[in-house]
Amino acid sequence: MTNVKLLLGDEAIALGAIHAGISGVYAYPGTPSTEITEFIQNNATDVRSRWCTNEKTAMEAALGMSYAGKRALVCMKHVGMNVAADAFVNSAITGVNGGLVVLAADDPSMHSSQNEQDSRFYGKFAMIPILEPSTQQEAYDMMKYAYSLSEELKLPVLMRIVTRLAHSRAGVKVDDAVAQNALNPDNERTHWVLLPGNARRQYASLVAKQPQLQASSNASPHNSLLSAACKSAIGIVACGIAYNYVMENEPQKAGIPVLKISQYPIPEKDIKELAANCETLLIAEDGQPLVEEQVKALLGSEYTVKGRLTGDLPRMGELTPDCVGEALGIKVEQAFASAQNVMPRPPALCQGCGHRDVYNALNKVAAEYPEARIFGDIGCYTLGALPPFRAIDSCVDMGASITMAKGAADAGVFPAIAVIGDSTFTHSGMTGLLDAVNDKSNITVVISDNLTTAMTGGQDSAGTNKFEAICLGLGVEPEHVRVVVPLPKNMDEITRIIREEIEYNGVSVIIPRRECLQTLNRKLRKQKAQQQ
Repeated sequence: MTNVKLLLGDEAIALGAIHAGISGVYAYPGTPSTEITEFIQNNATDVRSRWCTNEKTAMEAALGMSYAGKRALVCMKHVGMNVAADAFVNSAITGVNGGLVVLAADDPSMHSSQNEQDSRFYGKFAMIPILEPSTQQEAYDMMKYAYSLSEELKLPVLMRIVTRLAHSRAGVKVDDAVAQNALNPDNERTHWVLLPGNARRQYASLVAKQPQLQASSNASPHNSLLSAACKSAIGIVACGIAYNYVMENEPQKAGIPVLKISQYPIPEKDIKELAANCETLLIAEDGQPLVEEQVKALLGSEYTVKGRLTGDLPRMGELTPDCVGEALGIKVEQAFASAQNVMPRPPALCQGCGHRDVYNALNKVAAEYPEARIFGDIGCYTLGALPPFRAIDSCVDMGASITMAKGAADAGVFPAIAVIGDSTFTHSGMTGLLDAVNDKSNITVVISDNLTTAMTGGQDSAGTNKFEAICLGLGVEPEHVRVVVPLPKNMDEITRIIREEIEYNGVSVIIPRRECLQTLNRKLRKQKAQQQ
């Protein structure tokens, strides 16, 4: 039976995965991918859906479920692909048993990210099929297709979306669910044991499958060539969500042919057919110029290809209907004048947040040490870089605070202080702390514990109630693992402990612990509702 639901792009993907018969979703929360796993957690009790410690463990667990013959989904934002890369790339060499889809949510314009890398490069690098939906409906429909494709090719499939699709809503026609796969572990060990001899054979098999991937893309229902026979000065290749920006300019009225690409590798047959009828091709893709580079290589240097590399479209950030229209020579009329009197509202830590008290204490003590450096990390506490605190000197990637503090201390910086959140510590900080312990580095690590993964909405934090044990297990001296409660009334105690641990010549850990106000308020409201 078919019915229509109003869904976010993330929700359409999640429901599509449920209806495709997944048995597990493995993920670490990261905007704009978080709502996929949350939807599955709230709507599929028979699907394993607990959050993972990081994206690498998520990718490996999903591969293990695939090994067992069942269908699995692994979700992450684009920078999570860097963390999962080892397992992701090797999963193309092992191949899969049950269908495996890797969902990467990219963030062009960096709405909530430290870069705008394009995950399609990972799929091309791994030599696996890539899907890129243009609408919520296509995102839903692609899930069953993706799992069938994965099991047909015996390869993982990468699905790439962007923020605008993930976080916008549309009506989606949904179908009935299919049953989950039966347990059926793979008995062919040579596929999975990547000793060099096996790996070479598996890699040769992957290379041999590339014509099959190309044929699948050429025949894909998600790639379509519109008005192909039209002779035109310009033709358009539109990838994923950029197809919508192109179609809002109504190219069909101007007789401009359009090739929509939502499955990769690029459909070479359609591109050559389009180019044969056009003098120039404009490549519209929301991300980096992956397709533009490939089309240039396919058609040769004498054929004119325009896009981000040529400056006809912006080199950075999201595309818009306006910039696409300008690239096509269409006069763009601004429907609304830009607001002149809107005051900027930079993000800030919540009033009463425990991180505020941590930064107040750190700033007070750091002022006593002219050469002090405070290395930050990824989380809502990164806002400590902004006024009124301006408390951190770096923020690079998940877990970098501890290892950067270690490297700075190795170079002679004193004091070198790292500030890392509870969820980020278990995600990527523990190995850095072990390095520091093994090298007896003179650093002070602050694990600011608000008992949740706050930045992405309050998901469970993997190390809750375990941090003292983890630090002791990694070798931090027991007398230098200190716990404080970050409240203004405790400021004297907190600053005293920070001074003491800075003066200790070795690795020390301070754990300021107080629950996030947002998750606490939600918990109290839920308790109140249950009592009524």
